[in-house]
Amino acid sequence: MTKETDAKIRPALFEYVLALGDDRLVLGHRLSEWCGHGPILEEDIALANLSLDCLGQASGLLKLAGELEGAGRSEDDLAYFRDETDFKNFKLVELPRGDFAFTIARQFLFDTYSLLLFEQLQKSRNETLAGISAKSFKEVGYHVRHAAEWMRRLGDGTEESHRRLQDAVDEMWRYTGELFDADESDAALVEAGYAADAAALKPKWEEMVTAVFKDSGIVPPETAYFEGGSRQGQHTEHLGHLLAEMQIVARSFPGAKW
Repeated sequence: MTKETDAKIRPALFEYVLALGDDRLVLGHRLSEWCGHGPILEEDIALANLSLDCLGQASGLLKLAGELEGAGRSEDDLAYFRDETDFKNFKLVELPRGDFAFTIARQFLFDTYSLLLFEQLQKSRNETLAGISAKSFKEVGYHVRHAAEWMRRLGDGTEESHRRLQDAVDEMWRYTGELFDADESDAALVEAGYAADAAALKPKWEEMVTAVFKDSGIVPPETAYFEGGSRQGQHTEHLGHLLAEMQIVARSFPGAKW
């Protein structure tokens, strides 16, 4: 980035990258809650690996965010020493882990979005963001395949597994709309070649989601209301509890090195 471009783009790009990092940090924590509680040993390990992928992506994105901010904050500072209203993650990823069907449905919906997002972001004019996206795109490709396979197994499984999966999709559907929201700042980043066009991702996302829903026997919910405001620091009551647990060690021993 040139110095001229830095002055115009850097603050908006900081907020954009910070939000991407927050999404994956919070989701990674939710996935980590399955460690030792998976339905089978293989899936316990798989969910732990998904969590580690999310946390690795979050670390890279938050490190970049700190560099863009230029205030001397590291990825750890951004993860552990911000309050609830300072986080920009989507509400979808902060919802309690729920049962296995809920976790799988959330992973499928969010990972499908992430796959399309990182595909676009590989072309970002910010070379670091493009590099993180290229690596993340490969990881998320596996995540989508894993979640889609389980969507089909649960949806086309027993009456109980199908009901749980449908209930999960019905419950979280209203949180999916904001995945494709964008404001003037986002539009400026897209026009300058730094960000992905979120609205342009929606048709392909709907196509991919609908295809797996059809295979799984899941009926797409109908709703006229979608949650919003996450990027402006508006969250559910669940995020505060999650952050209290996630941040307690770092806040209890500030400045500690491990």
